[in-house]
Amino acid sequence: MKPTLNRYSVQFGYILLYLTLSTLVRCALLLWSFPDAGLTFGGIISLFVKGFVFDLGVALFFTLAYAIYLLILPQKLNNTLFNRIFTYFGFFLAVLITIFSFFAEFTFWGEYAARFDFIAVDYLLYTYEVISNINQSYPLPLLIGGVLLATGGITWLAARRGMFKASFQSYTPFGKRLLLTVFMVGAIAAHLLLISNSWAETGKNRYQQELSKAGIYSFVSAFVNNELPYDKYYLMEDNNAVFREMRALLQAGNSSFLENGSSIYRHISDTATTSRPNVIMVTIESFSADFMARFGSGRNITPVLDSIAKESILFTNLYATGTRTVRGMEALTLAVPPTPGQSIVRRKNNEGLFSLSTIFEKAGYDRTFFYGGDGYFDNMNQFFGNNGFDIHDRLRHRLVGDNFPTKRTNFKDSEVQFENAWGVCDEDIYSAVIRNADEKYAAGKPFFDFVMTVSNHRPFTYPDGKIDIPSHTGRDGAVKYTDYAIGAFLRQIKDKPWFKNTVIVFVADHCASSAGKNEIEVNKYHIPCMVYNVPGQAPQEISAMCSQLDIYPTLLGLLHWNYDSNLYGKNVLDSAYQPRAMISTYQLLGYLEPGKLIILSPQQKAQSFVVKPGSGDLQSTAMDSSLLKKAVANYQSAYTLFKNGGMRK
Repeated sequence: MKPTLNRYSVQFGYILLYLTLSTLVRCALLLWSFPDAGLTFGGIISLFVKGFVFDLGVALFFTLAYAIYLLILPQKLNNTLFNRIFTYFGFFLAVLITIFSFFAEFTFWGEYAARFDFIAVDYLLYTYEVISNINQSYPLPLLIGGVLLATGGITWLAARRGMFKASFQSYTPFGKRLLLTVFMVGAIAAHLLLISNSWAETGKNRYQQELSKAGIYSFVSAFVNNELPYDKYYLMEDNNAVFREMRALLQAGNSSFLENGSSIYRHISDTATTSRPNVIMVTIESFSADFMARFGSGRNITPVLDSIAKESILFTNLYATGTRTVRGMEALTLAVPPTPGQSIVRRKNNEGLFSLSTIFEKAGYDRTFFYGGDGYFDNMNQFFGNNGFDIHDRLRHRLVGDNFPTKRTNFKDSEVQFENAWGVCDEDIYSAVIRNADEKYAAGKPFFDFVMTVSNHRPFTYPDGKIDIPSHTGRDGAVKYTDYAIGAFLRQIKDKPWFKNTVIVFVADHCASSAGKNEIEVNKYHIPCMVYNVPGQAPQEISAMCSQLDIYPTLLGLLHWNYDSNLYGKNVLDSAYQPRAMISTYQLLGYLEPGKLIILSPQQKAQSFVVKPGSGDLQSTAMDSSLLKKAVANYQSAYTLFKNGGMRK
């Protein structure tokens, strides 16, 4: 039976092909997993029904652009060489992508027993490793040749069946084309509004959930939602036991829990006289501890910070939680262990969380986030603006969804002496911080500022004539300019009336590089932190291993604050403090104690290592059950609290 003459015969043919191939893939994966799946007859029917809905949505999304092309293509061009070449090429490309994605799904399922998710999204960040791995794991020339051969065969068969001829020789009136296009757009809109990937995740049988999904749909969903579900991929324990362990780890002599069960919400008390200074936190882009002479560098690129270190409360054994700016922001505002996938800063439903902003707000402080670029990048403005911070950034985008209940102030052109792709130079950021502090002081308002610098970032450009290393010559120059700008900032504020009552925290968001010979390179998470100008406190060094999560609980302890806390951080100076740190990649979750490390990874895996002093090299060792218990307690409870709303204030 040949197709009827219809301009949409190629599109309809592709949709039918996609649904057929996707159903065959689902059948194959079901047969592959059937011995372990434990599926009921009803469960099998359900997964095919849901799978068909997801597949139809993908097919409609994928062919929408072609439908619009067919709508606007004049009838006189329908049988031209241009349209025939365009249609054949488009069909061939669509089939090629489809077959390749289905091949990829089999390899992904074999590794993770899941459809595409954030692990697949994560692979986009590591193209060299992924391509090398594929090349070493599979006969790539044969695989590519097979995909091309199958695509060519399907295209030839479609042509033999008359599908292309039916489209080229058809006469489909504009009104009918418009009606079909409107119907398709409506179906896609309904799919977007009514169907989400979570629809497949009902029930308790994980195989049924995964087989219900469509790989491409799951991939896009994971990309949009920035999440790798802990409860699906990582080692889980009984939730009640996890929170009992976590509460025991957070318990201190001056704290009392305010809620029972799955909660870490508690009150921190102090009987000494409270001090309430202003606080400016300077978060330095990509600043490894080993840039500083204090930590062994001989390059003399941080003379200012090395001088400040001698006058500050210096954390000498502090670790970043991750390898990206948004991960550092998460740790420094929410003080929570990193959850797998993307940082909470980039996630949906991240507004109104309990954070440092909550604590400072209750104490009457104004809070401002300063960023040299456009805070639209990495969802910064949405996160900070919906968690109590005013915004001061370099406006380049204003989108429909860019709204939050706080004030946004833009860097004026007259306030910018230098900027590059990432934003204004550090000196310009500090000038804005000073102007804001002057205004707050004049109004009698204490303030807490989160300042995110950008100059220590590729392309490593900065104003000429400031330091002895020319701009755009490499990382050392960017580090030295970053250091210079901090010195200029301190010189400008030391005569300000608010300076004596202002604590300045200098801390890195993450290291300059995390690459190494181990999956997690422990030394590549070591960052400096200096708490400068603390009222009534002499300079000291804190050598205990700790995390970005612990900076503010320690500072608030030094200031003798009474406050409610939902933070995972602890006061490092407390006599009961037990040294530990959380370090992570997108997939690997590390729990570090002096000399030992647990790494949690997908497929419910856990590995135990000895960390060699100095080098940070890892050596596999027998599982440390006590350390594993602590690791799971931290990571599982943090994921649970974010998912069930327990992080909200």
